[in-house]
Amino acid sequence: MVDATTRFLEDLDRREYEPLLAKSCGTLRLDLHEGAQTTHWLMRIDRGKVWVSRDDREADTVIGTSPALFENIAAGREDGVAALLRGDITVTGDLRLVLQLERLFPSHPDACGPRGPYRRVQAEREVH
Repeated sequence: MVDATTRFLEDLDRREYEPLLAKSCGTLRLDLHEGAQTTHWLMRIDRGKVWVSRDDREADTVIGTSPALFENIAAGREDGVAALLRGDITVTGDLRLVLQLERLFPSHPDACGPRGPYRRVQAEREVH
């Protein structure tokens, strides 16, 4: 079974183009720390074109967190910005890339922000 982290990042790579990142350029490395082991994911973004790999290379921005927390973010059970503000995520480099990427994550089903009501409206349309 594929976890939410792998599914999210592989889906992002398969898209090849993400309109929400059309004004973004840079590289972002995700470091998932679990004890002495770190799993790396590298995202290259060029005006909406996205490539994802498991390379451990230098990046404009590096996000560090636990695999469990990122799993919850990728599944929509946790808000990435809230985790960042709590200090559960570290960021070095260009914070703008992190905030632009954050828009791609699913929101919690009970969210009241801009993504929450949209999902409820879409669900209601599908029922009718």
